[in-house]
Amino acid sequence: MAIRPRVFVTVRKSKTAHHARSPYIDSCFDEMGVRGSVYVNSQLPSSSGLGSSAAVTVATLAAINDEFGKNLTMEEIAAIAYRIEKKVQKGRASPTDTSVSTFGGIVLITGTQRRRLPPQNLPLVIGNSLVSHSTAKMVEKVAEFRKKNPDICDPVLDAIGAVSLCAIRNLNNNHELGRLMDTNHALLEALGAGHPVLSRLILAARAAGAYGAKLTGAGGGGCMIAICPKHLKSRVAGAIEACDARALITTLDTEGVRKEKDA
Repeated sequence: MAIRPRVFVTVRKSKTAHHARSPYIDSCFDEMGVRGSVYVNSQLPSSSGLGSSAAVTVATLAAINDEFGKNLTMEEIAAIAYRIEKKVQKGRASPTDTSVSTFGGIVLITGTQRRRLPPQNLPLVIGNSLVSHSTAKMVEKVAEFRKKNPDICDPVLDAIGAVSLCAIRNLNNNHELGRLMDTNHALLEALGAGHPVLSRLILAARAAGAYGAKLTGAGGGGCMIAICPKHLKSRVAGAIEACDARALITTLDTEGVRKEKDA
């Protein structure tokens, strides 16, 4: 699902290429076959499990599309963004983040199928552990564990899929969603994706009144997310920050990539 914080990217035509020190941004220019300058202003912390690389990639492609009049559709932008992420992450990327960044809202992806789900007013609090992590390394770690222990890992992965499908049927029931988030987090920890600091934040959020909480992204650091009663959002955020982390109160954003009026 897309959340309110955004990444803003400005692209201008230029005769010389300006390298952005980002393989995602450089790949966008290479993929589109253009040269230009780029300015990025991100409200999302990087390497935190919030899909910042996907947001930057999608926003950069959309800015290039607008500046150079490429006339790409939203579907084409999402497809190219996924291709770039997959290349940069050496085949370990998922189409989920790039699809959600492009279209906004809540999206269910199964294989090559994408289905947009009804929007929900979800009161969310995100906790940033400030522990950096590598998605590629975490994916590799879980893949290695699965290779050595398929009889353990495969049922856990099946259970995670079942939890997700159950959550779809309970999108308007925050109590049940919270319980399913707790279950999902336990399953992710069983795969080795947890981290002691994340566990501390999750327990603090639950103790402060959250319906449920779990890690988000690849794990091993980064962020956790909690769903909570509206009147307790500030208390949950305070409990997270009392653990020397950063908290962000947010909700669903139904709008994906867009051109800003004041850009």
